[in-house]
Amino acid sequence: MSYRLTTMMARLTWGLLSVTLAAAGCGTGGSKPGGQIWARTFLSSAVTQHGEIRPLVAGTRIRLTFDNRSGEVKADAGCNHLTGRVRLDGGRLAVSNLGGSAMSCDAARHEQDTWLAGFISDGPSWRLDGDNLVLTSGDTEIVFVDSRSVEPDRALVGTRWVVESLVDHQVVLSMPAGPQAYLVFKDGDRVEGSTGCNTFAGTATRPASRADTIIFASVAATTKVACPSETSQRSESTLLAVLHGEVRIKIEGNRLALTNPAGQGLDLRAGQ
Repeated sequence: MSYRLTTMMARLTWGLLSVTLAAAGCGTGGSKPGGQIWARTFLSSAVTQHGEIRPLVAGTRIRLTFDNRSGEVKADAGCNHLTGRVRLDGGRLAVSNLGGSAMSCDAARHEQDTWLAGFISDGPSWRLDGDNLVLTSGDTEIVFVDSRSVEPDRALVGTRWVVESLVDHQVVLSMPAGPQAYLVFKDGDRVEGSTGCNTFAGTATRPASRADTIIFASVAATTKVACPSETSQRSESTLLAVLHGEVRIKIEGNRLALTNPAGQGLDLRAGQ
């Protein structure tokens, strides 16, 4: 089965990047992916093309997550987040409806995103050997290793979690330039941080019987500095809206995801 990339927005702006994959001679339905790659995250350890090492942009690494709840593969090459439906089809990854966020990055990382989207769209073959996953398409091969063996989950409390992007009803938006927005969970069910404009504080309780839930209360700005732009104001408003009531929490290596029932969320990375 062959797939072709029918739509790719070359210029990433605020909004949703659309990448649509059309299947030739077969639908994209069927059962969710099975096998041992399901419900795991893999990080790239080697990339070769034409028999030679293909260097990635400095400071980046390809990340693949096979989400058993949504039936999706999620990919990240250092800039935007790509997501598509996936199933295993005769030893190949059959991906459809691949789409992504629209964060502003440098030209090199944008090019790397486009290259990775094309690689995934080609329906690469896969094989798994313990913690190592190998994807091959044409003369390109990417070797991955299970993230749990190289990147243990960070502790929620005490880590400085830097906000990398905002999720607003399936649209992923980058944080505006300027001071970093961050969260720090502290002992005593306290949370403090910054929106990038103002500092804030409140309570954050994690029920012992519900490890995937955190309950925020009384989170409010403790300073009253006017944000410098409409974009900054929007980011601050969305960030504070997420930190309210029951929120789903997921820690994976050095990454933290917070999602509220309204479909708003934060993607964070452990800072220094």
